[in-house]
Amino acid sequence: MIQELTRVAEVIVAYRPKFKASERPKVTSANDAYQIFINQWEKDTIELLEEFKIMLLDRSKRVLGIARISVGGVEQTVVDPKIIFAIALKAKASSIILAHNHPSGNVQASLTDNKVTEKLRDGGKLLEIEVCDHLIITNDGYYSYEEEGLM
Repeated sequence: MIQELTRVAEVIVAYRPKFKASERPKVTSANDAYQIFINQWEKDTIELLEEFKIMLLDRSKRVLGIARISVGGVEQTVVDPKIIFAIALKAKASSIILAHNHPSGNVQASLTDNKVTEKLRDGGKLLEIEVCDHLIITNDGYYSYEEEGLM
């Protein structure tokens, strides 16, 4: 019985930044976030498959990193709050910016986009991780919930 209790997986939390904090970009606007995201997005699939990513920020709004959460089909992708906040917690992010692309090129938010944003914003409040914005990304521009006064 004792031997069975000791057979558990070890969980290790690690974060290995490649840059000094002073060298990381600082996000002061939705456009700053868009420029960072669009430069990290796969150009070959942005108009083909929907992806969901998060940008992890420290207290000074400097970028800790970007994490891909999911890749879906032409019209949707899975957004799992447990994965999003597990990554944010692991990176010790003070805040996050959500982003997903619309392969259609349409930057308008859908009802589903609105529900996901609200759910993640509320979840972030519980964990004291601010969800600063949610961007809908296309090659030609973006939609920002923050700029629209919806955050």
